[in-house]
Amino acid sequence: MEDADISPDGNQSSGNSEVDSEPEEASASASERALRAASLARRGSRVAGEASHGGSSIERALADLDMEHYDDSDEDPAMGVLGANPGMAALKHPEKDPYFEGARGGADDAGSDSDADSEAGALTLQENDRLILAVRNEDDVSHLEMWVYEPQDARGPANLFVHHSILLPAFPLAVAWLDCNPRGGVAPGNYCAVASYEPGIELWDLDVVDAVEPVATLGGADYAAARDLQVEDIPFSGGKKKSKGKSKNKGAPEVAVRPGSHEDAVLGLSWNRLVRNVLASGSADETVKVWDVTTQQATNTLKHHKDKVQAVAWNGTEASVLLTGGFDKRACLVDVRSPKSVQEWKLPADVEALAWNPSQPTSFVVSCEDGAVLCFDARQGAKSSPIFATKAHSKATCVVAFSPGIPNLLLTGSTDKKLKLWDVADPSAITLVASQDLSVGAVFSAGFCGDAPLLVAAGGAGGTVAVWDSAADDGVAALASQRSPDVLAAAQAFYGEEAEE
Repeated sequence: MEDADISPDGNQSSGNSEVDSEPEEASASASERALRAASLARRGSRVAGEASHGGSSIERALADLDMEHYDDSDEDPAMGVLGANPGMAALKHPEKDPYFEGARGGADDAGSDSDADSEAGALTLQENDRLILAVRNEDDVSHLEMWVYEPQDARGPANLFVHHSILLPAFPLAVAWLDCNPRGGVAPGNYCAVASYEPGIELWDLDVVDAVEPVATLGGADYAAARDLQVEDIPFSGGKKKSKGKSKNKGAPEVAVRPGSHEDAVLGLSWNRLVRNVLASGSADETVKVWDVTTQQATNTLKHHKDKVQAVAWNGTEASVLLTGGFDKRACLVDVRSPKSVQEWKLPADVEALAWNPSQPTSFVVSCEDGAVLCFDARQGAKSSPIFATKAHSKATCVVAFSPGIPNLLLTGSTDKKLKLWDVADPSAITLVASQDLSVGAVFSAGFCGDAPLLVAAGGAGGTVAVWDSAADDGVAALASQRSPDVLAAAQAFYGEEAEE
């Protein structure tokens, strides 16, 4: 396994639901599929060619990541960690495997009358199950995976497994959960936006197992228009009729993107929880776009960055305020209602991640490629000094996220393989509360569970997902008991301390 990028936002909206197992009907014609494959192959060749030039950003990034040593671990697995190697699927009691007859999450102890009943039982989600979204690439094949974390309870010990996966057409770079149905309607659903090296953003229905096509795509290559220009077979020759003589064009040409689309890889996504049909994206084409997912149209294109845009984040209280960060070593703040007015803050290195502090809605943190984490107050205006700055990690800090239930508890994650929890309530004396190696390799993505504010999920270069019950750490428990005792009590009950032995 090469890497896993995760989003812990895919929380189940209701208990005892059963995921629809009917696959979607494939809508693309054979010629369109062939055209898409040819375009992807050509794009891959171009990317590979760029990477082969000495001193390229991709080559330098791979050297910095030191992939050969990511699986090395200097520490023993710690308490409260589930999914750490070896063997996240290895169970102390094999009879409790969820795929065995009579196991939790599967058929009942009396057995099942058919394989279909057993499979349906394994797909059934319980009220306390927590869902995690991960994108993973292995042997040049990419997947979107929905993981299920079952907490310890009377049914058995904690368990973590892949519920179902979806094959993706391109290498994934970012993922964002959303509840807005791209096909319209006000009822909340269970959807996911996936960004990749392709310029399009795919929207998938997570309640459909074995889906073969996204429900919608934002931008991307205009295969339909290219197909209309095609006269004979693929590869076609620029929309012109093939001459009787020898063809001068031996390969498929580049397929143009749809109007309003990004023109390069999409690196970052952020769903607007206050305006549910709105999604923001940042791209290697140096632009930020604001999308209406119900119409699949870009409503704004922002061009205030001078290099690749790595991260975007909507403010949690002001629906029109968007934070962006890029490889131009700047964090920028813009109100999309007046996009020409942009505030900016210069940073010591390229931006890796951004996060707003829910306890202080005008405050945000930015993490950088050099491991630094800086905090700014937007009220102090553009180019103001940071409220605090710290060298959080020895390598790139790829993750910053605040606990939704413990005020000023900040999570950071890095390619140095560490996850850290910080108390940032006092900017003059921020404190490291806990540190953990989840044995996922270099940490690429991590976050808190919205329904369990002390539960952390992470994915990394090891190609797997792990869950950290941070309430098991004495320092975290002490901080939580001071600031949110009700959250701590609920967490301890949820994590199974009161479960039957």
